[in-house]
Amino acid sequence: MPKTILELLHNSAYAPALFTPTEMAAVEATLTEKNGKPFLKCRVREKEIAAKPEEIIRQLWLYRLEHHYKYPIARLGVEYPITFGRDTSKRADIVIFDADRPTVPYLIIEVKQPTEKGGKDQLKSYTHATGAPLALWSDGLRAVIWHRKNPNYFVIIPELPTAQQTIEDIAGQPWTIDSLIEKEKQREAEGTKARSLRKLIEDLEDEVLANAGVDVFEEVFKLIFAKLYDELASHRKWKGQRFLRFRNQNTAAQLKVAIQNLFDEAKQKWGGVFPPDDKIKLTADHLQVCIGSLEEWKLFNSNLDVVDDAFEYLVNKSSKGEKGQYFTPRWVIDMCVKMLNPQEDETLVDTACGSAGFTVHSIFHVWKDILADEGLSASHLFTMDEKPARCIEYAREKVFGMDFDEKSVRVARCLNLIAGDGETNILHLNTLDWKKWDETIKQEDWTDTYGPGWSKLKKLRAKKDDNRAFQFDVLMANPPFAGDLKQPDMVSLYDLGHKANGKPEDKVGRDLLFIERNLDFIRPGGRMAVVLPQGRFNNSSDQRVREFIAERCRILAVVGLHPSTFKPHTGTKTSVLFVQKWNDDPKAGSLCKKADDYNIFFATQRKESKDTSGDKIVATGKDGKALRDSHGHWVVQHDLFNHDGLTDDGIAEAFAEFGKKEKLNFFA
Repeated sequence: MPKTILELLHNSAYAPALFTPTEMAAVEATLTEKNGKPFLKCRVREKEIAAKPEEIIRQLWLYRLEHHYKYPIARLGVEYPITFGRDTSKRADIVIFDADRPTVPYLIIEVKQPTEKGGKDQLKSYTHATGAPLALWSDGLRAVIWHRKNPNYFVIIPELPTAQQTIEDIAGQPWTIDSLIEKEKQREAEGTKARSLRKLIEDLEDEVLANAGVDVFEEVFKLIFAKLYDELASHRKWKGQRFLRFRNQNTAAQLKVAIQNLFDEAKQKWGGVFPPDDKIKLTADHLQVCIGSLEEWKLFNSNLDVVDDAFEYLVNKSSKGEKGQYFTPRWVIDMCVKMLNPQEDETLVDTACGSAGFTVHSIFHVWKDILADEGLSASHLFTMDEKPARCIEYAREKVFGMDFDEKSVRVARCLNLIAGDGETNILHLNTLDWKKWDETIKQEDWTDTYGPGWSKLKKLRAKKDDNRAFQFDVLMANPPFAGDLKQPDMVSLYDLGHKANGKPEDKVGRDLLFIERNLDFIRPGGRMAVVLPQGRFNNSSDQRVREFIAERCRILAVVGLHPSTFKPHTGTKTSVLFVQKWNDDPKAGSLCKKADDYNIFFATQRKESKDTSGDKIVATGKDGKALRDSHGHWVVQHDLFNHDGLTDDGIAEAFAEFGKKEKLNFFA
């Protein structure tokens, strides 16, 4: 017979992650055996009850209600009958009776349903039938508490009142970033089963937004944008703001006004993401549900991975998959950044920036070097904390990005605005069709939004008034690798748009033109990392492409990525090509003297980071437990680099050693 609660809950839909070792030990102490079956002593009924998973969770809650929240046993009831007309068959798992009216339910707890939505629906009906003002759903992993303000208005509150507190003592408490940190810690206790922000948005889309008659991307983006502003304004005390305002505290109508005001302030602070007169289009009721679901999430952390994951879902679903461009997993980005090692005095660009993964993570890489140089550490709130002037200067002056997809550009601008403390050089431009840039930059609407970034970008042109070649030190990109371009006016601009005999090609792979275009963006001695389909390295038909690259660059490395890297969107095998442009002139850029014979670093990722469904695989430590880093982030399994000393050295560390032996100047 199982001897512990954990053994009894194994392989069930329930888990005791919410409860302390003391609480678990107290309930476990009542375990007995009858006829080979486990039983628990019920604290309220004072008799032995079969120790089924839901009963275990119920007893844990009863213990907590009595000992932590200080509700006397006399106020607690189990299997309380709920009457619907003549139907008395329904039973509430736990009730707390009102202190002044001992037969009237004050709180109803439901632990039977293993899904939050099912539990909430059942609890709503129970509170309607009894008039109880509080309801709590829990599966042992999570707990959600609702305050029923009126028959159809339920508000999530952060904590259950103790026997000595009123509902208003809890519901009326202002929230700060520390409140969100506490909520985050509760989710961390749930382990890898915890629901992500991405999953929450999926559920909102299915349950609320599908019938709201709005553009889901636009409306969720607005809410995330407003919430990012709210968190930063509260943390940095902008305009004297001390508490969070992104809260579901008012009536639906009042809430819509409050959130629209917050959104308007965010637009004013971070221009060029939404039109100045843009409004939240969700109805007051739909908005209330969304705010109630999102308010507990802290979007800022040390690497923005929480909001990054949500944006990836939204943009991929909205548009990216149709164009053959998928967001690069952040562990691949971090490998590229470590291998190219951008420096504070170097300019950097991503010519197909998507949601700004390469630019943002490069900013973080350089920022950490700056903080270390100034004797400072990067906290869990790294992205929220005020930065030294050198950090802001780097983000504002050295980092650029562009993309032809307008939604991706807006997401990228949002993230870079946060990093750049209000400024960004992310531009809405078609990288490949550079001949038409002059038409674009003359458009007033475009200039209003992107003018400041363009003013900086054009200073980096190799020739004045010529948008073909630039003088960037570092380029990292994952260009679209699906589909061919057939427009003669665009294809004819490129050497790779012509056959060996000089005649123009009828069609050319988009990624091939990006190879040539990207090489135009980097100065002599500049270096580049670009994600390409594996076939470009193997197919005999692409021999001319490989010769084109070798003629212009030193091939530094080729890293084969695991086939699951871009799942669930595509199973295309990909590799990352790392090159440095030949340069014999120290005045033109970093030296990279041309040679006919040199060593190349080759490596292949062996450890998969995603399963066949495209879900991340969390790494495990030597104790077999899922790994978190010092900031509480799950560590994704891979062998690309050493994650903060928690995993073994990987490909990036091996390349750094290779680079030092080869005397590559960016590892000097």
